Parts: sequence; C-alpha cells; structure tokens
Amino acid sequence: MTIRRRAIGAALLCGVVSLATASTAGGSSHTTTLRLWHYEGANSAMGIAWAQAIKVFERTHPGVKIKFEAKSFDQIRQTANLVLNSSNAPDIMEFNKGNASAGLLAKQGLLTDLTTAVHKYGWDRKLSPSLQTTSRYDSHGIMGSGPWYGVPNYGEYVMVYYNKDMFAQHGAQVPKTMAQFEAALQKFKQAGITPISVGGADYPAQQIWYELLLGRVNRSFINAYELYKGKVNFHGPNMVAATNQFLSWVDKGYIDGDSAGIKAQDMGTAFENGKFPIMISGSWWYGTFVHDIKKFKWGIFLFPGNKLSPGSGGNIWVIPKKSKNAQLAEDFINITMSPQIQNLLGNSGGIPVAAQTSAIKGQKNLELIRNFNTLVHSDGLAFYPDWPAPGYYDTLVSNVQNLINTSTDANGFLSAIEKPYEQYVKTVK
Repeated sequence: MTIRRRAIGAALLCGVVSLATASTAGGSSHTTTLRLWHYEGANSAMGIAWAQAIKVFERTHPGVKIKFEAKSFDQIRQTANLVLNSSNAPDIMEFNKGNASAGLLAKQGLLTDLTTAVHKYGWDRKLSPSLQTTSRYDSHGIMGSGPWYGVPNYGEYVMVYYNKDMFAQHGAQVPKTMAQFEAALQKFKQAGITPISVGGADYPAQQIWYELLLGRVNRSFINAYELYKGKVNFHGPNMVAATNQFLSWVDKGYIDGDSAGIKAQDMGTAFENGKFPIMISGSWWYGTFVHDIKKFKWGIFLFPGNKLSPGSGGNIWVIPKKSKNAQLAEDFINITMSPQIQNLLGNSGGIPVAAQTSAIKGQKNLELIRNFNTLVHSDGLAFYPDWPAPGYYDTLVSNVQNLINTSTDANGFLSAIEKPYEQYVKTVK
C-alpha cells in the first residue's frame, strides 16, 4: 500500500525503544547509535521479523546501539520530506514505495543511491523483476528504471478475507466470479448483515474501487496509469463502469454509508470481532489476524474474476541522504534479507522474498505465499491506485468518501481525480 497500512497498534505502546546491538569492527569502546524508523505493528509478520533482525544486528555489531522509533504510516507519509531535509533524519527507515512517495524523495535528492550496495550484497538476485520495479526510480521519480533507492524484503497484495463460520451459517460459497461474489454479498444483506467491513477514511475503500477497475483492464492500462506509458481515459467505459459498480455496492448496502468515516484500524478490528463476514484489504493484516482471531475460522481468496490485483514488493528500506551511518544501515538491510529473517517472516504470516520454501510451515502461511506467487508468476501485481502523483492518496480518500456518501456521481468523481493526475503527468513528460 501503498499505501496501505495499519497505523501502529502494539508497536506504538513501546514508544521509543533502545536496544543494545551488535558492532563496529575492532571492538572500540565508542558507542555508535543507528536510528531506525518503521511503522509495522509488533504482532505483524514484519514487526516480528525485524525485531529479530535487531537482535541479530546486536550480536554481530558490538559497540553499535540501535534506537528504534515506532512511527505511524501517516506520520511518515505526511512529514518525510521535511524530516529528511532536517538534521533529525533517521539512519534507516521503512518508506512507502511508488512515484508519489519514494519516487518523489529520490527526485528531490533526499535518498541515498543504493545501487552499489544492491550489487555488493546480491539483493537484486533475490528479487524478481516485478518486485524490483518499486526499488528503482529515474531522474523524474518514475519507478521501474534508474538507480536503486530502496529494497523490499517482503511482498504484499490485496485479497478478500472472509469469516468461514459466517459463510457456513448463511450458506454462502467462496466465489470464483464476480457474479458469484455479488450473490454472496446479496445473501448476507438479505439476512440483515452488511457484508463488507470498509475503512473509507483511509486506503481500504479506494482499493475496493481499484479492484473493481482491475477486473476490466489489462497490463497496458496499468503501464499507462502507473508509469505514464500511454494516455489514461478517465471517462472511458472501464473507469465509468467500475465507479458505477462501486456506487451500486453502496446503494445495495454492501458498503455501509457510515464507513466513509471509518479508519483502517477500526475496519480491521470490526472484522476481527466477527461483525462483518468480508474484508477486502492487504496481506499486511494477515499475521495480525493469525495472532488475534481466536473465536472463528477465517480464510482468504483472490478478488473474484480478476487477473490483476493491487500489490507489489513491500514498502522499502531506504537510507536517507543525511544518514550518519549509511554503512551500518546497509548491514541491517542485509540481515533482513538473510534466510533466517526471511524464514521467520514467512512463518509469522508474512510474504518473504528470499525464504527457503522448505522452511515455511503451516497451511495458512503457505496459502498466503502461494496466492502471491500466483500473482507474481502471472504478472498480476498492479501496484496501488494512489501512486501516480504526490498527494494523490488524499485525493482518492476524499473522493471515494464522496462516493460512499453518495454526494457525487461517477462523472464528478472521475473529473475530480483526473485533474491532479494530469497536472502531475505534465511535470514529468
């Protein structure tokens, strides 16, 4: 997700954590501090894996102290360019990938070029071409080519989470097609249950709209929309039909009108509490659900009928240009790419990019990774709808809220999101 992501839950309770870690060569008595920021929950797969990576770093770098500072997704998204221009920049941080995020910072000269380190450590050999796309940015900040400015050590994609107990209770089947999906949604609505837990105040609702669009387009559209390799017709039949379908889901009660004000965290909590049979969101929830959901059985399936899905390599490790300890930051990234940490990530409900398949245990973990591999091997990762332009995340949030509130129609919505998109495209062409 982009931008997608739970604001920190348990991790924020930790505040600022200082861990003695491992060291500069020679065993000097001088202590070096490596400042690390990320926004993953402590119980998420990434949070678990990276906590272990800190311990490994501690053992292997005596004399270096890691100062981990937990941030929220929005904290970093909204303040990154100001912080990285200041003396308060961290040494290493998790950052959102895509043209509007990492691409913009790379264009502004705020990130370190990691190309030499990538080849030195062999990170490029561990990442498939599709996963490398969001690591590289050209001089205009467009992803897919140019120097490496970030490294993902996990993958992610959007899927449908479902409450197996509620499906069984109401005789709903796991759908394979859109017609079957809408039949299941209608079945729940007829039983007086709003089918989908939605967070309209954050990224989730716009990803539902994007899923409805992806069922109607192909890779050429994605290349035009995300990489500016072609003209996007915002009022063409595919955009109009997807938007009208979203509006029909609101009208039929599949999406509650009150969800316009719901945050992503509250959306996930409602699903965890068994209040909704369905949630459409990303793999970043998976490890947390494995840990937290104990009262009902749940599962996942890819969005019915779609060959494309929102997804990509995960958010990336970046080293700010003003990092005081860039070499140590590279060492930490390399640890997160090691088999030990990759295997732990996979066994904690995450999607590793360089794990040993034989080391991944548990049917749920394998199911998650298998679906991701299906998308990777079929060229099915379609990135995220908010990536094309700086500030586009907020543009989509507010305008999808208007759809949920039924305060606009398809034409009004598409005109509203077209203008900032076209304005930015003119600056990079």
